[in-house]
Amino acid sequence: MNLLSPPLYVTYLGKHYLKNLLVILLGLSLVFLVIDYFQQFSKLEKLGTYQLHYIFYKWEEAITLLYPLAMVFAVIITKVMMVKNSNMVALHAFGFSNKKLFTPILAVSLIVYMIFMVLHTTEFSYAKDKASHLLKNEYNDYQVKDLFFKYNDAFVYVKKLDPLKKRIEDITLFKVEGNQVRYTIRAPYALYNGTGWDAKDARLKTHLYENDILQSYRLEYKESIETLEGYKPKIMESLYEGKALSVIDTYHTWRLFSAQKLDSGKIRATLYDKVVTPLFAIAMLLILFFKLPFHARMVNLSTTLALSLGATIIVWGVLFGLGKMGYNGAILPELASVLPIILLVAYALYIYVCQEAKSFA
Repeated sequence: MNLLSPPLYVTYLGKHYLKNLLVILLGLSLVFLVIDYFQQFSKLEKLGTYQLHYIFYKWEEAITLLYPLAMVFAVIITKVMMVKNSNMVALHAFGFSNKKLFTPILAVSLIVYMIFMVLHTTEFSYAKDKASHLLKNEYNDYQVKDLFFKYNDAFVYVKKLDPLKKRIEDITLFKVEGNQVRYTIRAPYALYNGTGWDAKDARLKTHLYENDILQSYRLEYKESIETLEGYKPKIMESLYEGKALSVIDTYHTWRLFSAQKLDSGKIRATLYDKVVTPLFAIAMLLILFFKLPFHARMVNLSTTLALSLGATIIVWGVLFGLGKMGYNGAILPELASVLPIILLVAYALYIYVCQEAKSFA
């Protein structure tokens, strides 16, 4: 097949599916946006700039959440309308199989999925947090306060982090062995250098012990000490409850947490939610396209449409609930997000390989 000049049936099916997808996604996101806007209207500043920014950020959040659902709804609507207009029967009469007719729909859905994966590597991923700041009248204020976490064999306390300026105010590191504090490092501020943080005007206080009894201190002043290697500003911000991360930052945070032997359950759940869970839409596309009838004879299209939409919402709701359970640590994220998708994709592939003949029954 020539990609620059695809067959007519590919253009026809791809165009109709994409049009339905865009219309449904726009409609669902607008409904989400309107409901949320009227719920939060009293909390928003009355300035038009605030409200326009809030609407835009919530719309970004809505399409990110709802695009897998819209992909499945679009294939249902496309197939049902083609069956109703007898277009599907005509295509089968010309010798086109379900497998061949599904190819352009699969291609469009994979392109849409990849577009959103690319968007998740950008500031698009932080739309929810930005909208939340607007509700708190903290526009352009992304400071995070009172962070406490582990770094290698030391513990770190950060009084204030500004991710936009990539600056830390008042940082303290201390190493503990058993019941003894071996050393502390305190600096009034630190700046991100691209790979780690330079603690400026730092004071290094080493505790000297003899027979497990503290005897004295050795105090040193350093113009700059590099520390917190790998802790990007956004990764540090994610240590604060509820902060979002892009796909790339989520992956780096996962690796960092694993190296630090920290619990990465929430980070893994977040990554699976953005990368793995939307694949349920691809599996549902295949299942529904093959299971929906290709002719209207002796079939109630209204009932078929309602059952298909209902089944999609139930599957999406179950996966959404399992994802939340994985995020909250009730079950392993791999069991909550990855395993159900694997099972769903396996069933879809079974239908694709073995059920072609049944679609003509």
